Amino acid sequence: MLACANRHRFDTNRRGFASLVVGSRKLIGDSPAMLDARDTFLERGWYAELRSALGALVATESPGRVIDIGCGTGYYLRGVLASTTAAAAHPTARSGPEHPQSPDPGVRALAMDLSAAAVARTVRSGLADDSAMTQGLVADVWSPLPIRNGAADVLINVFAPRNPAEFHRILGPGALLAVVVPHPSHLQELQAAGLALAVHDNKSDDLIGSLASGFVLEGTEDLSRVLTLSPDDVAALIGMGPSSHHAPHSASSSSPSGERTSTDVTVAFRLLAFRRTGV
Repeated sequence: MLACANRHRFDTNRRGFASLVVGSRKLIGDSPAMLDARDTFLERGWYAELRSALGALVATESPGRVIDIGCGTGYYLRGVLASTTAAAAHPTARSGPEHPQSPDPGVRALAMDLSAAAVARTVRSGLADDSAMTQGLVADVWSPLPIRNGAADVLINVFAPRNPAEFHRILGPGALLAVVVPHPSHLQELQAAGLALAVHDNKSDDLIGSLASGFVLEGTEDLSRVLTLSPDDVAALIGMGPSSHHAPHSASSSSPSGERTSTDVTVAFRLLAFRRTGV
């Protein structure tokens, strides 16, 4: 059971999460079909390089509490928790008086998304990990977040909306905000075929500007690969994101060329590390 300062109480449901979406605004999260497509595509390892890079970045923080805003299927959060637990179990040169290692490598994670189906899936997938505890929260990122001040050591945000003021509030002093955004060349072949939405050219600059009042950019890492995808892979890639609402029905069973052949598709991301400033 959860409680707030006004003594309101909220039960965690049988699926292991609480829903705290408020207001009358009509909100739409990822559908089960989109999540199924995402599971299909991601579990084939196509974005494993991105997950490893994100996990390595977070593991250097030795966090005790991690929040994933826009958790989706939990793919990236599981990678982060695995990397963090492995790093804690095998201390590196950072260990010592200035960077003590906790005797308990367990990490507490909060998976938040607007989609109840996404949160349920992430919490369920986390049950297999005995070294970390994952709880779930259904909430709207554009509203005041039902999370206490300074609750997290690290916040990850992968291809998801951001609320700079609330991110600053729920992160502790000096905490890490790790954000992943697509590069303009991301899915450029599918964009040219009208199967994927275009990426704004100044997405990274806009992100940095929006966070400037409460965060300082510490580093960036660009990742890019050309994948050779089957028609089924392409269909899953289109179906797992916002492009699924715009692609023609035929995209579910064909390549951009219209033939059932393999297709080269560029995937390109930027991983940005921000440090929370101020008090």
